Amino acid sequence: MHHVNVSDYIDAPKGATSAMLFNSYSFIFIFLPVTLVGFYLIRPIAGGNMALLYGFVCSVGFYAYWNVNYVPLLLFSVFVNYGIGAVILDRGHAPLGRVALFVGVAANLAALAYFKYANFLIDQIDWLSDVRLTQARIILPLAISFYTFQQIAYLVDCWRGQISENTFLRYIFLVTFFPHLIAGPIVRFREIAPQFITFAGKAQAVNLAVGLAVFIIGLTKKVLIADQFGLIASPLFVEAQKLGYIDVVSAWVASLGYTLQLYFDFSGYSDMAIGLADMFGFRLAVNFLSPYKSASIAEFWRRWHVTLSRFLRDYLYFPLGGNRAGKGRTYINLMVTMALGGLWHGAAWTFIAWGMYHGTLLALHRGWRAAAPRSWLSAVARLRPLCVVVTFLFVVVGWVLFRAPDFTTAGVILSGMARIAEFSPDLIASYPAEVYAEIAAGLLACWFLPNVYQVFYRYRPALIHTNQFGMVRPPDVRWQTMFSSVEAAALSAAFVACIYVMRSSISEFLYFMF
Repeated sequence: MHHVNVSDYIDAPKGATSAMLFNSYSFIFIFLPVTLVGFYLIRPIAGGNMALLYGFVCSVGFYAYWNVNYVPLLLFSVFVNYGIGAVILDRGHAPLGRVALFVGVAANLAALAYFKYANFLIDQIDWLSDVRLTQARIILPLAISFYTFQQIAYLVDCWRGQISENTFLRYIFLVTFFPHLIAGPIVRFREIAPQFITFAGKAQAVNLAVGLAVFIIGLTKKVLIADQFGLIASPLFVEAQKLGYIDVVSAWVASLGYTLQLYFDFSGYSDMAIGLADMFGFRLAVNFLSPYKSASIAEFWRRWHVTLSRFLRDYLYFPLGGNRAGKGRTYINLMVTMALGGLWHGAAWTFIAWGMYHGTLLALHRGWRAAAPRSWLSAVARLRPLCVVVTFLFVVVGWVLFRAPDFTTAGVILSGMARIAEFSPDLIASYPAEVYAEIAAGLLACWFLPNVYQVFYRYRPALIHTNQFGMVRPPDVRWQTMFSSVEAAALSAAFVACIYVMRSSISEFLYFMF
């Protein structure tokens, strides 16, 4: 097989984009300072409501910078859902309240289905029959998956009595708040509502410092780490698709490269979103909690895309019956939930297969825990490092399905990974040593370094439930920052390096496509 010269890709610019990405000059040096300064100047002059209105206008402007044509859809969704929520709050479980809930959830799902899955459905009908449906290709509106799920959660929480009151300005500000608007976390109004009461409305030095530090760490993950792994993995997936073959070393370099690219890309975005919100005095829910440290697939899903996992659990798995209707029904509910979770990521059979793959793993894990003797479970718990490695390998296999453009390419990569006997010094030597060093360093960072919530634990930059920290090693004092001059210098150097790299290489976050 012809081997890709990875060094040719590592220094190649990915092509700048005109969108206002978090990792763009227009966002960092224009939009963010203007929005932040204006937000804190307006509060003492015109009051908190005007500050929220200003934040809403800026967030809509941020969205419009991407594609102004979909601003009316965003605003229509926000205003209509607020009105439906008001009806539910007013009428509760009365007939009109039930109707409002049904209409609201159905309308949100219908909009999501049309924009995200209409093209996919038409393609399947064309493939299965002689009918050739003609329709203009529908462009997926940015962030519709996130703000739709967020508002469904709001309506259901109103119905469940978990939200007692709301104001129009708070609602439209929260739904459109730009740090989480594009790719999460999926915000629950009832978690943020208490913060409006304690919101000081003036710049807090600690919030600005912690928020900026977390933002820079996220920017570093994206620009200096994730994008470099993308330049390793992407050409190999392209080669596998074109040639229909990939050797064992290339297959593992491709799969591990993408595994690390996705990790640092999504981790970086999550950190940047948390940091930005903290600068404005708000704490969002944690969305990424060192998932590659997981010792089981169930733990992985409590750490990866935390807010999506909670949404699927609370608004799909539990309503389906959860584990309350017997073992067989429990496994079916798991499979349905994860299949729909895969479909949420994209209108493709590979995403559905990826979701069902994880549903199968979750079902097997649940079955094992239910059937295994307690002594076996205790023995396995003492082998946590081995469990982490095994879980990681299962996750890597899943990411091949997630990344591949079709099943054929996924099969090529996976079959290449399985040909372990083909490892040879010549194949290993076909890649420069720095590629292996980067992959090794990335894996060590994922497994052994603390996350930002541990580093900044004393400052509480995000909403982290106590049981979530039960899944990670308790915060170690040696890792916790006190904002020393050395740390400030390191963050400044990282920021300068990012700005330098961004002059020729700016790429979107991977989760923007979902």
